[in-house]
Amino acid sequence: MRALRETVVGRLSRAGRAGRAVLVCLPGLAAVAALALCVFGVQRAVDGGGRRQVEARAVAHHAARPAIVPRERWLGDARPTQPPARYGGPVLAVFVHHTDSPNGYDCADAPRIIRALAEGQTSARLFDDIGYNFLVDRCGTIYEGRAGGVDRPVIGAHTQGFNHRTAGVAAIGTFTAGSPVPAPMVEAIAALTAWKLGLTDADPRRTARLVSSNSLSRYPVGAHADFQTVSGHADGYYTHCPGAALRAVLPAIRERAAVLQGRTSAQAVAAQRH
Repeated sequence: MRALRETVVGRLSRAGRAGRAVLVCLPGLAAVAALALCVFGVQRAVDGGGRRQVEARAVAHHAARPAIVPRERWLGDARPTQPPARYGGPVLAVFVHHTDSPNGYDCADAPRIIRALAEGQTSARLFDDIGYNFLVDRCGTIYEGRAGGVDRPVIGAHTQGFNHRTAGVAAIGTFTAGSPVPAPMVEAIAALTAWKLGLTDADPRRTARLVSSNSLSRYPVGAHADFQTVSGHADGYYTHCPGAALRAVLPAIRERAAVLQGRTSAQAVAAQRH
């Protein structure tokens, strides 16, 4: 046993500083079994004093931030009084909605439509602000919805019981069965979810475990529930939103978002479909 240990130490000494980094990972004979694990998955960095340090290599899957129109554009001259934004934990999932409003609008009229939606939610439904974190029109333009910062975990009012650690994205229009979902809208939702979920390195094709905060949802308060990281409103609440047509394209949105995060290639996604 002693001879084996001396042999290992001798080899590590000849390997130089890389060998000593491996020895730090696990003491004694365990260093032999852990040799490959310690070498792979670490990288060297030089600190301010010129000393080398061994750091863990973290692989994150981020996507480029798409263009997002600030809320001031749709607010216009209106400056509602509202309480400060509330923030939760990191965003782990996105709930997709439709606004249940007409589809044949001019995209230049989207700010007025969003303003009307906000007025309806804050007056008739007594919300303190528009419930959705983001809205997307049929031309693929993305708008900031609820105040607080698009890159921050703003708690919305979009999915009863599951507003914490999620973001709400609303497609402007009605997308029940037979209503085509415009391609620019689908691409914009995919780009937005890829970026937003990428801030926490959440895979849009996987699941997230959330805790219900309200028994009016599909789950009693305190219950744990697993959701697709890109889910429809109806997954968490008793509703037909986001409509059968939009729900049908959610798998394509997940796959496209994964491509934009660099988790897979467009060629691989196309091969899976065939």
